[in-house]
Amino acid sequence: MGAQVRLSIDCGGASTVAVLAWADGRASVLSFDGMPFLPSAVYVASDGRVWTGQQAWQAAEDRPGGLVPGPRRPADGELVVGNARVEAVEVAAAPLRRAAAEAQRVAGGPVRDVRLVVPAGWGPRRRTWMRQVAHRAGLTQPRLVEAPVAVAEYLVATGVRLPVGSSVVVCDVGAGAEVTVLRRAAASFEVLATLADPEAGGTSVDSMLAVALTNGRDTAGGGVPWVAAESVRVAKEALLSYPAVTVPLAGQRPVIASRGMLDDAVRPVVRRVADLTQQAIAAAELGAGDLAGVYCVGGSARLPGLGEVIAERTGVTPTVVAEPQFVAAFGAAEAGSASPGAGVVVDVPVPPVRRAVGIAVPGLASLALIWQCIVTAERHNVLSVHYWVDVNWGALALAAVFALLGCLAAGTVLGSLIAARSRTQDIRTEGGKVSVGILAAVCLGAAIAGLYAVVTSQYLALPVGGFLRWALWPIVPIVVLAMVMAVVAARQWRTPRGGWSALLAAPTGSIIAAAAGMGLIQYSLTAARWPNVVVWVDLAGRVGGLLLGAGIVMALVTPLMFRIILAAPVAVISAAIVGAPSTGILAVCYAVAVAVWWAARVWTRVVHSSTAAAAPFRAADGGG
Repeated sequence: MGAQVRLSIDCGGASTVAVLAWADGRASVLSFDGMPFLPSAVYVASDGRVWTGQQAWQAAEDRPGGLVPGPRRPADGELVVGNARVEAVEVAAAPLRRAAAEAQRVAGGPVRDVRLVVPAGWGPRRRTWMRQVAHRAGLTQPRLVEAPVAVAEYLVATGVRLPVGSSVVVCDVGAGAEVTVLRRAAASFEVLATLADPEAGGTSVDSMLAVALTNGRDTAGGGVPWVAAESVRVAKEALLSYPAVTVPLAGQRPVIASRGMLDDAVRPVVRRVADLTQQAIAAAELGAGDLAGVYCVGGSARLPGLGEVIAERTGVTPTVVAEPQFVAAFGAAEAGSASPGAGVVVDVPVPPVRRAVGIAVPGLASLALIWQCIVTAERHNVLSVHYWVDVNWGALALAAVFALLGCLAAGTVLGSLIAARSRTQDIRTEGGKVSVGILAAVCLGAAIAGLYAVVTSQYLALPVGGFLRWALWPIVPIVVLAMVMAVVAARQWRTPRGGWSALLAAPTGSIIAAAAGMGLIQYSLTAARWPNVVVWVDLAGRVGGLLLGAGIVMALVTPLMFRIILAAPVAVISAAIVGAPSTGILAVCYAVAVAVWWAARVWTRVVHSSTAAAAPFRAADGGG
């Protein structure tokens, strides 16, 4: 399993972000102690052991001298932390080792493909040191990806148009700041200029806000104690959303921090970042008109006034990328996964058993219903000019719906098949593969539905118009939602929770119930009604109505208790109205229920999922 997974780690000055990316396009941020990032600070115990995460911060409360706030700073030999001696490489390796262990737990085995995000300004000595740190952490030989290059790769993968030869500015504002000007080449991005300032970021804002809250008093012999520093950091994050907050300080009465105090602390930092941006553009010998855009990333990218000051200095309004603290890690995970050129090989994933069942069930149900619809249709006055046929329009509509659902369930596989034979680079990205796969699935599903209509009309020797109406109109709501998902995938505005394959999976249980129900209804409408079996024939129709009603409810709601509550009245009503005129109505109701089901999944897994996750994510102060 580990061979199919990529691990990227962005070990920033304040926090470490790790992302796992799978071969099928899924990517997720690893959690540490319930948070989507790992504080970069480590704690060195008196016996030389190095602790990370919550364990490190809790230990620092009793022994503050053992805390190392910035282990990423390159150093040789041993460090003396408190009363303990420890190798500098071991201190820096602790966050990476913790990230590797969590990745192995999630992936189910060691991850062989590792990428580490490094600043663009790091030279050979620092890069060699980082490789030594990775080796000490137990990682395989990593690929070092420059942070601005990773961000640019992420922008391209998410649909930002950066033609070959265009230039872009990446402002990475985390604990410090690094501003880089890049030019897109045929195969990758070229760094034209990069400037950095470790004092132009969230750490300096924290220090200035702490001075404002304590009126400049030194509470720990020249430094703010850890508890106070953490309180100030939390207050800074809260002031981005609230006008004032109460800040508890060790050894003092709680104080009130206002938005004005935050603005005063932020002002010199954002000015310095704007100066760096202006200087980097000048160093690259470019002007505002030469830039394709300015993009802000990092845990401090949302500092108030940052965009306005950069626009004032450069003449270009910057864009803050969504979830800016995770962008570099996501970009590094995808960097080089599909290189441009004719020699690129796109893997076509083989669906696991569960996904194969999700594709097969609606497909087989569709074929069974259209077969039953055709062979059991009752013809009248075959040799007369008054020829007519009793057609189960509901069976035709439901067969069309199931055909579309089966094609959509295979959307990611179709996308990979198309990408494997395409020379267009945009299609070879994960978002491009999913988007093209969804569009192909929609076209294939609609074509199959139309084919059902044409074949049935020709077999029964009737005009095709009515058959097309019943085959195509019920699938329109599902097609519209599928097109929306294709746009989201192409632009990669959001990645669904659980991945695209899970989002596109059909509601198997609901399909089985609805297909069985419609089959029983058709049997009750066309079976010979002999006196000794008429009761059983009618009972089969009522049971079919119950099953079809249950299938509608299973598509509308997920919790078992709600299904039980809603299934009783809906199933009874559908059973009561079973008859030739009502089959089409029941099929349309099922199509609408599936459309509602899919709309709810898009909302909970794409739209609402990101919104709910935004609050805890904002606690990370850097990744760069």
